Amino acid sequence: MIGSVGFGALYSSFLSQQSRQKNQQKQDLINKNYNEIYAHEAAHKAAGGALAGAIVIEKNADGIPVGGHVAIKMPSLNPANPKKTIDDANTVIRSAMAPSDPSAQDYRVASQARSIKAQAQGMLNKNQGKKLDYRA
Repeated sequence: MIGSVGFGALYSSFLSQQSRQKNQQKQDLINKNYNEIYAHEAAHKAAGGALAGAIVIEKNADGIPVGGHVAIKMPSLNPANPKKTIDDANTVIRSAMAPSDPSAQDYRVASQARSIKAQAQGMLNKNQGKKLDYRA
């Protein structure tokens, strides 16, 4: 016996302290990951405006945040209104590139929106060319 406390009580206290430390470390990791992921996704949401959906935080089996996403409405090519397509594509590009650390997926979304924007710009230029073609 060590003093008035038995070895079993000391060992139990030691295990309890280790468990508390492990739980605190896990909670710290959860908070850190959540804050980083939420900030990244919130940047997408803020820049995406009405085209952006809700922030979704994904967690692993231990409840630790490991990723997230914000759905965004990718514009479709609208021959009747290419200017709106261009405006929406610009919003998607801004949203995709809004975080300070864009992911590979963010770059892919921005690239897709740039492609749609280029097609819409071609339509707009073609339409404006037709409007300016005044032949007598």
